[in-house]
Amino acid sequence: MIDPNAPGFWEGLIQVLLVGTGQTLYMVGVALLVTVIVGLPLGVVLVGTEAGGVFARPFGSRTAGVVINRVLDFLVNLGRSVPFIILMVALIPFTRLVVGTFIGSTAAIVPLSVVAIPFFARMVEISIKEVDSGLIEAADSLGATRWHVVSKVLVPEALSSIILGLSTTVTSIINFSAMVGTVAGGGLGDVAIRYGYQRYSVIHMTAVIVITFVIVMILQAIATHFARRFARRSSSTSRVDAASRSLLRSVRPGA
Repeated sequence: MIDPNAPGFWEGLIQVLLVGTGQTLYMVGVALLVTVIVGLPLGVVLVGTEAGGVFARPFGSRTAGVVINRVLDFLVNLGRSVPFIILMVALIPFTRLVVGTFIGSTAAIVPLSVVAIPFFARMVEISIKEVDSGLIEAADSLGATRWHVVSKVLVPEALSSIILGLSTTVTSIINFSAMVGTVAGGGLGDVAIRYGYQRYSVIHMTAVIVITFVIVMILQAIATHFARRFARRSSSTSRVDAASRSLLRSVRPGA
């Protein structure tokens, strides 16, 4: 048991918490970047390969669209259904292959990314499905390509909702990052286990909880701010007109 009255206790506590917080922010930051890079297009393809979607007939074949949609849907559901602690252990060979080890903060990024990508992809899918169909029809009537529909209509219109979904994803990543402490993954979870649990330090445990809560609240506040900033407050007709002007500038330079 740790004695709070021991010489150097508070200095040691601060040092351990600083290191743990830095490792957590590192793991969460890199995992979040990987999640956005992979999860955003994955969510777009999930929606686009549905019947009537912008990618409904990839390579000119509706069958290919159905196969892609069902395979991706299965993988997303699989990734979201497997408990993280089991997934983390199952991915040890893959993690070792990617980063050369399965211990440490860098290694923890692999399972964190794998568990977060399906979650965020589903969030993106839900957000894009809420986009007004009139905007897509307007884009089609202007002869927009699939890339223009995605980049000028679907993603911009769903951006506010996507950001909110991203904030939920970040919270989940932070929660999961605490679990990697059980396999020497570092971070605040490792501090809570090594000092709070194994050495019965209530102060360490409380400090970890407070820091984690503060990180989540700050990230949530940032996400809410940007979600409101990008929210479309105009009428549906105005959005169609704005999207049309944007598409015209893209499809017909100088228009």
